[in-house]
Amino acid sequence: MAENLKAPVACSVCCKSTRSQLQDLCRLEKLCCPSLGVTRKNLYDFEVEYLCDYMKIRDEEYYLVKWRGYPELENTWEPRKNLRCLSILKQFHRDLEQALIRRGDKIQKNMRFLDQGITNYLVQKAKQRQALQQWEYELNAKRNHKGRIVVENEVDLDGPPRDFVYINEYKVGDGIVLNQVAVGCECRDCLLEASGGCCPGASNHKFAYNELGQVKIKAGMPIYECNSRCNCGMDCPNRVVQKGIRYDLCIFRTNNGRGWGVRTLEKIRKNSFVMEYVGEIITSEEAERRGQIYDRQGATYLFDLDYVEDVYTVDAAYYGNISHFVNHSCNPNLQVYNVFIENLDERLPRIAFFATQPIRVGEELTFDYNMQVDPVNSESTRMDSNFGLVGGLTGSPKKRMRIECKCGTESCRKYLF
Repeated sequence: MAENLKAPVACSVCCKSTRSQLQDLCRLEKLCCPSLGVTRKNLYDFEVEYLCDYMKIRDEEYYLVKWRGYPELENTWEPRKNLRCLSILKQFHRDLEQALIRRGDKIQKNMRFLDQGITNYLVQKAKQRQALQQWEYELNAKRNHKGRIVVENEVDLDGPPRDFVYINEYKVGDGIVLNQVAVGCECRDCLLEASGGCCPGASNHKFAYNELGQVKIKAGMPIYECNSRCNCGMDCPNRVVQKGIRYDLCIFRTNNGRGWGVRTLEKIRKNSFVMEYVGEIITSEEAERRGQIYDRQGATYLFDLDYVEDVYTVDAAYYGNISHFVNHSCNPNLQVYNVFIENLDERLPRIAFFATQPIRVGEELTFDYNMQVDPVNSESTRMDSNFGLVGGLTGSPKKRMRIECKCGTESCRKYLF
């Protein structure tokens, strides 16, 4: 509820608006809103949205200011002494320095004016940063996991992807049914006092995790977690993947032509769960059709669910989570596991990524799009030897375009497929 200076009135706004956007709307409509911090005292305060240009006359510095909530036609030149936006000033000069470096110009200490090319870049960069901040806000509003998402692009002027919808779990395609489990375990302590019917033991599988939630079975073996029908609570050590992403992660623009990537903002222990690969579950026939299109685009988001048979595929091109942006590496730090929780249909496992090694803060997360898993026992021999993302379908008789690998590792295979 907002208060009009002339008469009380109610206002409604888009639920996806950020706090600053709501404040701008209030000021434009001359509405006071205590919950947003817009009062009679600061209603007419002007806030710098970003800086567009710079000049120096004699010893006085001036900046062309884009005011928050006002059109560009109302931009004004302001002396440095009038501006109380230290972080925006610092960002402007960082962008200016980067623009000069990109163009091969030397940084001049006594620069007086900026040419049109530089100012165009600075405005585009400011608008891009706004778009990325809005996208970051929307991603975090949609996530249902603990881990926060940060977005950065210090490489080029590309903004958020146009056709991408963030989801937290599989989106089931037409004609596909996920059957819910009918029973759960009755253990008091699934790790220390597991009864014969505990979830991992129901099919004579080993308990997948230690007391820290780190996976301790070999890649290729399935993981059966406790489900909603089990007596144990969410603190059960056999509930790891279902708790979602626990780490703060950053979607960033790579500087070597690999598009977006993902790096961790926290230290990750070896064998810890990092994220799931989620997307739209489609049939193999539909994956074949989409694969032809993705081939021509030079991208691949199809992940075959071929644990027992090649029937379904996960497509994360349009619907997906942060795993959509994880790049390939021929020497990755993530390993794929099949996980079953609420659905025990072996044709529809959940795909979980676990760390193969300790991962440092700031290190990029990668997995092998053409991962080879060696069978470790009779159970895991059911896993297809070609377990990973596909540029179409595994074993398809049709020719596929070869996609060049840009991972840059010493063991690089030169091509993804």
